[in-house]
Amino acid sequence: MSTLTLGVIGAGVIGSSVAHAAAASGCAVTLVDTDPAALATARAAVRRHERLAALTGRRGPRSLDISFSSDLTDVADARFVVENTTESEAGKRELYPLLDKVLATGVTIAANTSAIPIARLAERLTDPGRVVGVHFMNPVDRIAMVEVVRARSTSDKALADVEDLLDRMGKHGVVVDDAPGFVINRVLMPVVNLAAAVVADGVAAPHQVDELFKGCLGHTSGPLRTADLIGLDTVVRTLEVLHEHYGTDEFATHPHLRRMVAEGRTGIKSGRGFYSYDGN
Repeated sequence: MSTLTLGVIGAGVIGSSVAHAAAASGCAVTLVDTDPAALATARAAVRRHERLAALTGRRGPRSLDISFSSDLTDVADARFVVENTTESEAGKRELYPLLDKVLATGVTIAANTSAIPIARLAERLTDPGRVVGVHFMNPVDRIAMVEVVRARSTSDKALADVEDLLDRMGKHGVVVDDAPGFVINRVLMPVVNLAAAVVADGVAAPHQVDELFKGCLGHTSGPLRTADLIGLDTVVRTLEVLHEHYGTDEFATHPHLRRMVAEGRTGIKSGRGFYSYDGN
C-alpha cells in the first residue's frame, strides 16, 4: 500500500490526536494551524502520544512522518484532508473556500466536526461532493470506531476515500445520515448536560455518576470523565450548535458547565474539569 499524504487542519486536542494516529499508521502528515502556540502544544501532544504508545506496546519504534506548519498552502499536495478547526460554523465556512483553492480537484475533505451539518460546510465548495463527515473519537489511536456522516451531496468517491483512510488506520466506520450532532453528540451532549446538573444539585459527585454508568450500563469511562476528555469548552460549543439548530431544552447548556469553562476548568487539557489531572 502506497504512502498516503494527509493534511490535518487544526492542531487542537483532536487534530493532534488524528495527526499522530495517522502518522503511526504510515501516513505522511502535515498538521496546519495559524496559531504558533497551538502547534507547539501539538508537538508536545504527539510526543506524549508516542511515549504512551511505546509504554503500552501498541506500536513499534517506527519514526513518524509529521510536519508542522502555519501555512495552509503546505497541504496543496495532500491526497486527503481532515479538517478539525474550532467548533464554529462561521469559522469553518470561511475556511472551506480557502481549501477549495489550495487543494487539487477531487481531493476529499473530511469534516471532523462535533455537530455542524456537513451539507452546511460542503455548500461553500465548487464541488460539494468532496466533503464527508468523519467524527473521530479521542484518543484517536485507541478508539477503533469512527462515525462517518454522509450528506446528500457526498460522493461515492469521498466515501471510498474515507474507507481507505480508516483501513490504513485500522479503524471501522459506521455511515449515518447528515443531521446536526449526527448520532453520537446528539445523544451524548444532553447526557453530559444532565450529568452536570446532577452534580450541581448535589445529588452525586462526578465519580459516583461515572461509576453508575460504568457498572450499570457498561460504559468505559462514564459521561463526566468523557466530557473532561473532550474538553468542557468543546462540550459547551457543541451544545450551543445543537440548541441553535434544534431549539429544544435538552440542548440548553447548564449554568454549571458555563461556570466551569469561565473558571478555566475545561478538563484534561487544563488540568482540571470534573476531575483533577494536576496531581492534587
